[in-house]
Amino acid sequence: MRIAVDINHPGHVHFFKHFVWEMEKRGHKVFLSAIEKELSYRLLNHYRFKYLRLGRHRPYPLSKLFTLPGLDLKLFSGVKPFRPDILMGLAAIRASHASFFLKKPCISFDDTEHASEQIALYRPFSSAILTPSCFTKYLGPKHIKYDGYHELAYLHPNRFKPDPSVLEELGVEKGEKYAIIRFVSWGASHDVIHGGFSQRDRSRLVKEIARYATPLITSEGELPREFRKYRIRISPHRIHDAMAYASLYIGEGATMASEAAVLGTPAIYVNPLNMGYIADEKRYHLLYHTGLNIRKAIKRVDTCLQTKEAEWQARRAKLLKDKIDVTALMVWFVENYPESRAKMLEDPEYSRRFCLQL
Repeated sequence: MRIAVDINHPGHVHFFKHFVWEMEKRGHKVFLSAIEKELSYRLLNHYRFKYLRLGRHRPYPLSKLFTLPGLDLKLFSGVKPFRPDILMGLAAIRASHASFFLKKPCISFDDTEHASEQIALYRPFSSAILTPSCFTKYLGPKHIKYDGYHELAYLHPNRFKPDPSVLEELGVEKGEKYAIIRFVSWGASHDVIHGGFSQRDRSRLVKEIARYATPLITSEGELPREFRKYRIRISPHRIHDAMAYASLYIGEGATMASEAAVLGTPAIYVNPLNMGYIADEKRYHLLYHTGLNIRKAIKRVDTCLQTKEAEWQARRAKLLKDKIDVTALMVWFVENYPESRAKMLEDPEYSRRFCLQL
């Protein structure tokens, strides 16, 4: 089988990497294409993936729309000689458009309900759309739900074991408390009417956290001078090792909040946007969603750091019992397509066969 996977964000590299390795191990051929956004090319290079470079990601929603036809054409021209049997992507706009002209199926994955303009661009051209079961929108008769989160494609215990040597790279002592703080750029198309904390509130938050733990900041944009001493300086592929040993995650990034939650690291999500997976992880008491309420966020910092680590790990064990190894589902779904599509549409509970056996 020949599979084409299109990458639109650094997080997509993580989402697909185990799938690519597993499919290649099984003798399938995989073609990768990617947009340059933040660390996407660096991650692909680190994992020694060969890929088609589509160019730089545009920073504003309108400019993204204007450049889409050119990117579609570049992907189509690059993937056509590969003769794919299936195309794939997360919110797979370019892949679904290429699949339409190639007359091949496209499997799209999504977990972001409020990204309405992206959904409108890929949904008509996708053959199957897979989302977590907690996804709150109905995307039509091609919509298939599974009991998991995107982050469990690469942070499920079947796929990930944290490496404690990251502590030395971070410059923290064993047993030292540290908190990972994430600031986003608010440049995504679905962020167009939203914004994050003011610079004053960000400063207040960092100073408050510093009373309890060493702040370590990761940011999409340039950091103010007062925060630069806290910038995380590790290899990009090691961020999940750092997250696993952190005492706390707090930030505007929903994906990192979810990553922390599935790793059993207490997470505080300070962003007005809400998604089904955020609400679902709140049910396991692994994640708190405070929005832009700075006082509430600071109060939750104290709550998280006062709760014993054993309690967080017990909550994580409950989550893992209920959720699946998403990569295992992806491999089965693609290898058995289109019968797998019919099976999951007929039996929505079928994905539970990929749950962790404890």
